[in-house]
Amino acid sequence: MRSLTLKVIGRLAAEVREFRRWEALRDPRDLRVYYGMDRLPERSGDVSGGFVKCLDLAARFPNSAAKANLLYLVSSALPARRELLARAARRAGGKFVLNQNGVAYPAWAGPSWREMNGPNAHVHAAADYVVYQSEFCRRCAERFLGPRNGPAEILYNAVDTGAFSPRAGYDRDDRIPALLVAGSHHEPYRVKNAILALPRVRRKAEVRMAIAGRLVWSDNAEAETRGWAREAGVEDAVDFLGPYSQEHAPDLFRRSDVLVHLKVQDPCPRLVVEAMACGVPVVYSATGGTPELVGEEAGRGMIGTEDYDELRPPTPEAAAEAILRVLSDRVALARQARKRAVERFATGDWTLAHARIFEGLAAGK
Repeated sequence: MRSLTLKVIGRLAAEVREFRRWEALRDPRDLRVYYGMDRLPERSGDVSGGFVKCLDLAARFPNSAAKANLLYLVSSALPARRELLARAARRAGGKFVLNQNGVAYPAWAGPSWREMNGPNAHVHAAADYVVYQSEFCRRCAERFLGPRNGPAEILYNAVDTGAFSPRAGYDRDDRIPALLVAGSHHEPYRVKNAILALPRVRRKAEVRMAIAGRLVWSDNAEAETRGWAREAGVEDAVDFLGPYSQEHAPDLFRRSDVLVHLKVQDPCPRLVVEAMACGVPVVYSATGGTPELVGEEAGRGMIGTEDYDELRPPTPEAAAEAILRVLSDRVALARQARKRAVERFATGDWTLAHARIFEGLAAGK
């Protein structure tokens, strides 16, 4: 009984502390945004896409850890106290905007998908406004988090097209092409099938491949990856670059000519728009939100099935064929990738769209 009483007291104390953080949002000229973290991470560190979005937005709307009036959370970087934050903000008259990325479903989350979605479903329903990162994200949220009442719209992940820009001569075909496999690799097939595609590509074109980012599917992931390259006979053509920071990402893309992104049903990979902004066309699984980003002109997709019960990754044969198709038209695709990123995914436009949403909530719209 005493233990239960202490837990109740602790929960009430936490509620009081959070409530004191918030004020009502009444004036669009007095927006004070809190991103669920008292201190935002540095770009020079190992930050994921969810945190990067907060950093982008904080350039216009700085993080206000005290007396905030608008809560902005990203579903891929939600704090443990997300439900408490949303409840406290709204009770004080503040507003809550959720940036909704992917959800848990049986194909990757297994039997625990409902349990994993539970807290996120609550904040999804509670938000005053939801920004979906793609049409695929909206579709998945409605299916696995449940319907909600309230306004929403799709805003694709953005990229700083000044910081992420092409190298000089990116649209010339005057060097050995460099393939890039990048990101946080939670599924081994993303790297394995790209490596197994490489011998097939090298039979017809001289290329190299770089593997960059965190290999996190097992404690032995890097040794496994090097083993696949060795067994495929391409160890001398694969460079292992390890994790990279957001600060160093532009240089990584500028050294590359094709991004090989095999993740199935990726909701809205920021990695893809960053590559495109650097004039790097994309080979991708044509599932999830990625086709919405790349379109017909900035890369080549491999047809896939949207399946929530089983992941169906592209085969090495399909990946090799798509890579060769991109290489055969790489210069035109590189120019189109850069153009599409500038026209559709610039951070400035994304920030202005958020300013419109925030001001509308302040005005009671």
